Amino acid sequence: MNDISAFSYFIQLLQDVGFPVLVTLFLLIRYEVRMEQLEKHSRNLTDVIKELRRDIS
Repeated sequence: MNDISAFSYFIQLLQDVGFPVLVTLFLLIRYEVRMEQLEKHSRNLTDVIKELRRDIS
């Protein structure tokens, strides 16, 4: 394969695969941030429930 056809193949591969990969990475990063927030709120809720149980006892 000569340099021009190799470059064209690389560009075509990047067009075919690059966009879905970028979208996937973007969504995974957003998902990770949301999971961290959910974990934080879950810990806070656990602390509140423990405090309420102590108050009842």
